Amino acid sequence: MLPSSIQISGEPLSGAEVRDICRGLRDNAVRLLSLRGCRLCDRDFGRICRALAGATSLAQLNLNLGVVSSPSRIKQLAEALRTNRSIQSLFLHGSPLTDAGLALLNPALALHPALVALDLGDCMLGLKELTLSANPGITPKGWSRLAIAVAHSSQVRVLNLDYNPLGDHVAGMLAVAVASSRTLEVLDLEGTGLTNQSAQTLLDMVENYPTALRSLVLAENSISPELQQQICDLLSEGEEEEEVAGGAVDTQEWGRAREPVAHQRGGGSWMCPSDPSSQMVLMTSGLGDSLLAETEM
Repeated sequence: MLPSSIQISGEPLSGAEVRDICRGLRDNAVRLLSLRGCRLCDRDFGRICRALAGATSLAQLNLNLGVVSSPSRIKQLAEALRTNRSIQSLFLHGSPLTDAGLALLNPALALHPALVALDLGDCMLGLKELTLSANPGITPKGWSRLAIAVAHSSQVRVLNLDYNPLGDHVAGMLAVAVASSRTLEVLDLEGTGLTNQSAQTLLDMVENYPTALRSLVLAENSISPELQQQICDLLSEGEEEEEVAGGAVDTQEWGRAREPVAHQRGGGSWMCPSDPSSQMVLMTSGLGDSLLAETEM
């Protein structure tokens, strides 16, 4: 029998329905399981998690809108993901994860061998640092969505995109995003295939638009030293002006001291795997934030 789908939305789940779901997962008869907004007791949630841990046919799991509603459920889901090897898409949009819950899920997500799509929208995250270093599987469409999200972000302060094949086109989109952002302070574009064309766009952005940007890393790109120095000088001028006003925070030395791939990260950061074979879609939003990177499926 070919794997089928189970889709239930916004309803309380009976014991019989939970048993049927678990049986389908254990028999590898379910490819898509969507329980969006469904209500079930903790015991039944645990039963489903134990069943999906060993499921080999399940490719998509949708637990949007509050199904994962407590720390205990987050732990049960994390345990299931450590064992499961088949889930490709996981949707947790609208779940009260908070940063503490994401910390519990992070190890299982980062090591999952098949996961390529992850929705963490409206999960009460205080995301301040996003690292997507060395993820060549992300498509131009994904980078464009990320740029749009950064432009509207009210939280993200550090964005590390080093060692991705971005090129001048993506860099131009990121320049627009930085010009719109009021919080982004550090942007790492080291080794991303940029040329003087990108540098000129970034120079125009720094010169003509007031931004929060304090550090822009452009090493290991085909950019002339003169253009890099002009950008650096303009960023330094901005810092000096704020210091005179008494409100500057020096982040440029921090940005220069960073290692290309090994970064220090605080509690409000997210790191996607840097394995070149890793292809991750990341969707997160909280307090008005939305961050999205997409790859080819």
